[in-house]
Amino acid sequence: MKSKFNITHLGAENCVTGSCHLIKANGLNIMVDCGMVQGNDPANAMDSWPIKPDKIDYLFLTHAHIDHIGRVPELIQNGFSGEIICSHPTKALLIPMLTDAMTFSDIPKDDVANIEKAIDDLSWGFECGEPFDLQKGISFKMKRAGHILGSCFIRFEDKETGYSVLFSGDLGAKDTPILPDPEIPETADLVILESTYGDRLHDDRTERINRLGQVLTRSLADNGKVFIPAFSLGRTQELLYEMDRIFSDPSYREMFPELQVQNRPPVFVDSPLGLEITKIYSSLSEYWDKEARKLQNKGDHPIDFNGLYAVENHRDHLKLCDARGPAIILAGSGMCTGGRIVAHLTKGIGDPKNDILFVGYQAAGTPGRAIQDYADKPGGYVYLDGDRKTINAKVHALTGYSAHADQNSLVDWIASMPEKPRAIKLVHGEDRARSTLKKVLEKRGYTVQ
Repeated sequence: MKSKFNITHLGAENCVTGSCHLIKANGLNIMVDCGMVQGNDPANAMDSWPIKPDKIDYLFLTHAHIDHIGRVPELIQNGFSGEIICSHPTKALLIPMLTDAMTFSDIPKDDVANIEKAIDDLSWGFECGEPFDLQKGISFKMKRAGHILGSCFIRFEDKETGYSVLFSGDLGAKDTPILPDPEIPETADLVILESTYGDRLHDDRTERINRLGQVLTRSLADNGKVFIPAFSLGRTQELLYEMDRIFSDPSYREMFPELQVQNRPPVFVDSPLGLEITKIYSSLSEYWDKEARKLQNKGDHPIDFNGLYAVENHRDHLKLCDARGPAIILAGSGMCTGGRIVAHLTKGIGDPKNDILFVGYQAAGTPGRAIQDYADKPGGYVYLDGDRKTINAKVHALTGYSAHADQNSLVDWIASMPEKPRAIKLVHGEDRARSTLKKVLEKRGYTVQ
């Protein structure tokens, strides 16, 4: 079957961040994601693209993380006026995420409101699991990807020839807090598959909760602080959910008696965006998984608990930076490239009583990656806001909290297709992750580009 789909990868073809893909089919120009790069990942200037933004008919967004949506304002500034298609939760998250991103961009403040209005006017939320028709004989269907609330993978089909291509977006791990597991994909001729952790296996959920409890217990014993650089969208809500389980579930209360109400360290969410996203998550409970909805129906709000405090203004943020432990602090950005976490680390990274807990991917070239790489080396240091800081705090990485599927989950997801795809194209991964996953898939009999 001859493909009428011409696909160009404009971002994240050979790295993790900056996802952006262009489909030309039956005279339509369809873009899938338009993300911002982070760390050392390369960015392609829009004027070097093979298409002008004003010629793009549709922009599909797989989810609302900045490395998949961060360049949407720039796209609009350059003339895009097509339709933006995403899931209903992603539609709800778009404006808060992009408004925050624009505050760190070169976009003039006077233009922000106009861009926000354009995004709201152009974007449409669709239900997952239902087929929809575009123009010129192209149809699409979105299904839940289990990465963050609203994340989806998207299958496009030429109704005349039957040829199809499926974009995985970012696939989540099974048993991710709050989220239903990734759905089973329909067969497609070509699968564009993410490979972020194509070379790794994650801890299971029980193990990661145990490790989280151990780190929190240590902070109490040392009267130190636990700094958790957490993405405002997804990871913050997952961590609050797991802490609620540790603090409320009888089995975990027996395992970690030091963390119960009478002597539990306070938990602070020091992230204005994280607080706003958490409120949106709470308003979208119909999209939660069965476990989370069951807890809510019993009166246990799964992302709220006694001893949880919101740090909403800068004055309280500064007080928290100077306060003594014990305390648990969630703050952005997740890779320590900016945001309130930088101030906390600047004050606390040199104190051996403190802990730094990484719960997500750290791109090469970011302070978060540097902290991970040099924490165990004698005299290890990192530059934060231009200042060299020695790393004396204890550093942990809980891989089980990754919102990305590991190698086994990626292979199982592909294997769940009713029939093998004709080809798989690996994207959204560093070289080692892609090459490792390629070998594993090829041993299973798949054709990998």
